[in-house]
Amino acid sequence: MASSALISTTTLSLPPKPLVPHLRSPHSSRFLWNNQPLRCRVFMALSAQPSSTPPLESSVGTGQEITSVDVVGQNDLLIVGPGVLGRMVAEQWQQEHPGCRIYGQTMTADHHDELMKAGINPSLRGSKFTHKLPNIIFCAPPSLTPDYPGDVRLAASNWSGEGCFLFTSSTALYDCSDNGICNENTPTVPLGRNPRTDILLKAEDVVLEVGDRGAHAFWLNKGTVESRPDHIINLIHYEDAALLAVAIMKKKLRSQVFLGCDNHPLSRQDLMDAVNQSGKFSKKFMGFTGSDGPLGKRMYNSKTRAEIGWQPKYPRFRQFLGLTD
Repeated sequence: MASSALISTTTLSLPPKPLVPHLRSPHSSRFLWNNQPLRCRVFMALSAQPSSTPPLESSVGTGQEITSVDVVGQNDLLIVGPGVLGRMVAEQWQQEHPGCRIYGQTMTADHHDELMKAGINPSLRGSKFTHKLPNIIFCAPPSLTPDYPGDVRLAASNWSGEGCFLFTSSTALYDCSDNGICNENTPTVPLGRNPRTDILLKAEDVVLEVGDRGAHAFWLNKGTVESRPDHIINLIHYEDAALLAVAIMKKKLRSQVFLGCDNHPLSRQDLMDAVNQSGKFSKKFMGFTGSDGPLGKRMYNSKTRAEIGWQPKYPRFRQFLGLTD
């Protein structure tokens, strides 16, 4: 049965390197997906191919036609936005489905060489497939496009209606800004309240008609931040977000919303205290100096975990940093 799904993900993070401020963490996400949203244009990536497949030699330009094979595999995948999350999804998907073809689309050709070296066959936004694909994940952000819902619709035009169409959205859509508790059933903000959330709401509508880097790294580099320290944020590791995305796509569900987070919300201050305590970074965060502005929300995803059968590999940020409670 074909499916379209939305995911939200919390701040995502990558493994730290000793004494280097290298961790990244997008905020919790709605599947639609992300507190710092993970979405934008159309990208197509071709992940590792069987040894009998010829090596990749070139990328496809905007508006050109991508000649896919005569027979499209049931596990072939299009990734719109092969960034950090998209590439991890590609790697995990290939492990789950050896021999499948993975396509990916980008806004620019800046990273096409490295994508091809990684086994990804890149093309630019607007490229067309000769055959529609059964599985698509849209995890590009809205920041680089004038028509984000239109880009989602364009990506959906490449979907065959089989498998799954997954869109990563943002927990900014949940109508809560007082550090309150939220889950998958929390109402979303109304259309018209904020231009940023309007873009995401309209993009989600497109998906439903068819069938979210590290804040701490940014704050660490600034040293002092004029924001209130008690604002609650939600987290999820990039690898966990990728695993959850793949798990959802394998379920082939219809028109549902899922939430990705680690179920351990932290205040901004708690987050940066953990970074300082970890000893993994050469810099020290000095503090937050603000007292105004909205509070956040506390995200919990027990429904998603139960329905998808997913548990995070990195259950909380402090453990990820090697700290014990």
